[in-house]
Amino acid sequence: MLEAINLHKRYHQGEIDVVAVDHFSYRFPAGLTAIVGPSGSGKTTLLNLLAGFDVPSEGEVRLDTTPLSTLSEDGRSEVRLKHMGFVFQQWNLIPTLTALENVAFPMMLAGLGLKERSARAAALLEAVGLGPRGKHLPSKLSGGEQQRVAIARALALNPPILFADEPTGNLDSASGARVVELLLHQAREGRTVILVTHDLELARKAERILHLRDGRLVRVEDLTPASAAVIPTLDR
Repeated sequence: MLEAINLHKRYHQGEIDVVAVDHFSYRFPAGLTAIVGPSGSGKTTLLNLLAGFDVPSEGEVRLDTTPLSTLSEDGRSEVRLKHMGFVFQQWNLIPTLTALENVAFPMMLAGLGLKERSARAAALLEAVGLGPRGKHLPSKLSGGEQQRVAIARALALNPPILFADEPTGNLDSASGARVVELLLHQAREGRTVILVTHDLELARKAERILHLRDGRLVRVEDLTPASAAVIPTLDR
């Protein structure tokens, strides 16, 4: 369970304090949650706080009962390795490694043996429809294929939480649709999938949408069938 409690992040710019996230609280359930808002609303800062890439000025992020801000930087890195997967807009594949080696890389960091990580990487590539492309370098793959490799890599250690930051931003519509279906499948499998996007059409495929404005959570849309007609408003 990932929970943000009164999360606040401010930055100092000269003598001015800039508030990027303003007392955000939310408990993320299993399934797909989309975070939307205009440019500068705090979406990426919030994701960085939730994942422990940054620490809050006030409040805390808890993974189960562990506040991430109480951990060292190495401790937060270990949490990310074991409990979180990441899919970014830029894919961030290692250009000198094949698709199979890219997917296996987190497993190497976690200490898995060569045979085990190679077998699991091959199975994950099959799962995202890229089994025959395992020996190809990223430069030999299309953008959509590279993003699917990135998803397979994010799933390498079977994390319960998956973050996706604008995962379809650099893709054509057909490739983007395939990536979205892969993310939806992970949500249906019981993972907590947190999607940051500016695309409202994409966001509406989620079970719930969190609307940010000026760093604040101003509205939560519940799109599950039982409560799709109920749209709580948190404007203040």
